[in-house]
Amino acid sequence: MLKGRHLIEPDDLSVEEIDEICSLAEQMIVDPVAFQDVCRGKILATLFFEPSTRTRLSFEAAMLHLGGSVEGFADAQSSSASKGETLADTIRVVSSYVDIIAMRTPKEGASLLASEYSDCPVINAGDGGHFHPTQTLTDLVTIRQLRGGFEGHTIGFCGDLKFGRTVHSLVQAMCRYKDSKFIFISPPELTIPEYIMENVLIPAGVPYETATRLEDVIDQVDILYMTRVQKERFFNEQDYIRLKDSYILDKNKMKLARKDMIVLHPLPRVNEIAPEVDEDPRAAYFKQVKYGMYARMALISKITGCL
Repeated sequence: MLKGRHLIEPDDLSVEEIDEICSLAEQMIVDPVAFQDVCRGKILATLFFEPSTRTRLSFEAAMLHLGGSVEGFADAQSSSASKGETLADTIRVVSSYVDIIAMRTPKEGASLLASEYSDCPVINAGDGGHFHPTQTLTDLVTIRQLRGGFEGHTIGFCGDLKFGRTVHSLVQAMCRYKDSKFIFISPPELTIPEYIMENVLIPAGVPYETATRLEDVIDQVDILYMTRVQKERFFNEQDYIRLKDSYILDKNKMKLARKDMIVLHPLPRVNEIAPEVDEDPRAAYFKQVKYGMYARMALISKITGCL
């Protein structure tokens, strides 16, 4: 049962629960009208202490499509945090008004802390460079829709793998499926963190390799997961400027890829995917955005106990 549960990281959901959410999301994709009133009377709070477009609007659209209501803020300066209120007090107050909270913060572990003070379920909508479990559900729904299932895929992760919470979350989730393999493509400064290798990859016995050139490995992957180099995660702007154009996916690189490969991206993109790639049928990142709303609809309806 998912009713009343917090979702802080991908491992909070079992494989069976992920399948349940994905199956419900697929039903919603086919017949959204059938679900338009299931959360009527429920209220979602979106507490976004960090800028966001897709994730916040996706949560809000999901709840509205389910017939519920939304309140919250999109900027920490719009909240009492700007006056010095503690996160614990903010959560105590907000959770007394609403049925479920979606929260984004630049601080790792803040969503877990919030869950300890909340009277209602908390969904982690991204905590710094840590985890982003609903983006993972988005990715999984997309993979199941476009690749038919989760087993037997070679996934290439390209770009900022050090700070990319979407990468960390999807790696953690896909390690649980049979015959997964990962190729991590990045400059040395942005490679996958040691704790992901030591705590996730090695214990799961999942094969992986690293590369510094996308051209050398793109023909080996079934799913290419592109990421932007995130300026907001750097303390030194010179390091950001030096690394931001490290990997750009364009038509020439796509010519090297498999005909049935799909390209995913959590968005927003800057210039790591050339606009010319958008017309390629393998470019799935805008489909991914829409599937994300249905993934969050399914999750919200389960956690609130509406379905």
